[in-house]
Amino acid sequence: MQETKRVCLWSGPRNISTALMYSFAQRGDTKVFDEPLYAYYLKRHPQAHSYHPGTEDILATMENDGDKVVDMMLNDNEKSVLFFKHMTHHLLDLDRSFMHKTINVILTRDPKDMLPSFVKVIKNPKLEDIGYKLHIDLLEYFQKNNIPFTVLDSKRVLENPKVVLSKLCEFIDIPFEECMLSWKSQQLQEDGIWAKYWYSNVHKSTGFIKYRPKEEPFPEHLKPLYQVSNVYYQKLLKYAL
Repeated sequence: MQETKRVCLWSGPRNISTALMYSFAQRGDTKVFDEPLYAYYLKRHPQAHSYHPGTEDILATMENDGDKVVDMMLNDNEKSVLFFKHMTHHLLDLDRSFMHKTINVILTRDPKDMLPSFVKVIKNPKLEDIGYKLHIDLLEYFQKNNIPFTVLDSKRVLENPKVVLSKLCEFIDIPFEECMLSWKSQQLQEDGIWAKYWYSNVHKSTGFIKYRPKEEPFPEHLKPLYQVSNVYYQKLLKYAL
């Protein structure tokens, strides 16, 4: 019997992670999971409640215990490929040794594109909210513990989804399927309860939207955060497919 492949996508917010989840959901051999550690994060990080929309519903409807979530991830065998969309900051102090048993992918995005999008929902983000330093910490954990990983850059995916997704499938050791490039304009049943706050663009889409640089001026108050984030982003780009 073929061993189940457990893919963990470690993303920052506003990084086309939902589009990638929709892409993998088109595969007949794959089951997708939308941010299963979200309630664990909110339970352990009450300071985030005031600026994360839908907090009460998330805590009430999802597993709050991070260890139980990890146990689910390692023991679900419903499909031959399991795709877990995660936000890296949801890990907090969770024991990361389970990553030896998962296929790990870091998803990043140029902060010049990401920050203006993120600030439309969360007005005054901090470095720990947006994932760049945490991605470098995670990358260094993988290297220290000899855990294979790869990096995806959102812009490169949008510029040539077939090429980049083919490389990603090769890393996962599954065949690329053309169905991953398009989907129906609708909501997935696997969407988290927070989808109404964050996923409107994906729900309207029928595939990966062609990359376009931001046209509006970059918000002045975000420039210090951009400068710090960009240092980490440039390090991540060196590993990107």
